[in-house]
Amino acid sequence: MSSTKGFSDFFYAAPDRLRLHARIYGEANTGSWPVVCLPGLTRNARDFHELALYLSTDAASPRKVIAFDYRGRGQSAYDPDVKNYNVGVEAGDLLAGLTALNIGEAAFIGTSRGGLIIHVLGMMRPSVLKAIVFNDIGPVIETAGLAHIQSYLERDPAPKTRTQAAAAQRSVHGEDFPALAGADWDRMAWALYRETDGGLVPDFDPKLVETVASLDLTQKLPDLWPQFEALAAIPLLAIRGANSRLLSMDTLKQMRERHSMMKTITVEGQGHAPFLETGSLPGDIAAFLDQAERKNPEVNPMTKQGHGIATIV
Repeated sequence: MSSTKGFSDFFYAAPDRLRLHARIYGEANTGSWPVVCLPGLTRNARDFHELALYLSTDAASPRKVIAFDYRGRGQSAYDPDVKNYNVGVEAGDLLAGLTALNIGEAAFIGTSRGGLIIHVLGMMRPSVLKAIVFNDIGPVIETAGLAHIQSYLERDPAPKTRTQAAAAQRSVHGEDFPALAGADWDRMAWALYRETDGGLVPDFDPKLVETVASLDLTQKLPDLWPQFEALAAIPLLAIRGANSRLLSMDTLKQMRERHSMMKTITVEGQGHAPFLETGSLPGDIAAFLDQAERKNPEVNPMTKQGHGIATIV
């Protein structure tokens, strides 16, 4: 491991020996459940940097935080076989990483695809899940949201500078995120792109786009209700962007009906997926984890944040 800027880099071998990467924050924190952070489809561990720093240093109960790069993202190796870019393989990779780190149980935070992987983990190894935070994801994915993802991945811009990159992301997503400020878009660009001799490039294997482009959105997508219902005994916080196209209000309502321990946060002025480092969300997440660990999942009824209103129910 090599330490830098509040975290250590950890490399390990996947079951098929592919070299994978994770960031570890607060490595010496052992008094509370560790937290595992899982990013979205084309995202990476950098998405969680500010939240991980908060949970590992500033929260009332500082925790060890592990943010993973899936295969083909961030500092993890690219897979020569595009078929391996699927949630089943990625769940197996994650379990291999936890084994290498000697972590048998943890709280999990999953954004978008990360939440789908958590659904799979609930079937593969439920004992590892102590508490769950879903960031704008549930057992039903709206085709409108996937169509939007298909659209912007197909016409992904080629910015020369980080300023251009931030402006490009704001152009694509700004309508769904009116609550965000310039600094938020700058962080998004920093997390999404990496610098090469030829300029900025998205920090993921371009073949990942094929996995989304090949989806037939004229057909009903399979849901994950059986997998979700298997999580019913685990404390759960579901965060939804008020402008989300991927997670509908109807699905969120059904999730609450099927999971008696579930709490929800609706973040006004943000879409898919809310930036977890904004406003009061870091504190809300830390409080949820603390209360789940004390077997008391109650949270404050309402919190106002500078990046939109986060209403906790």
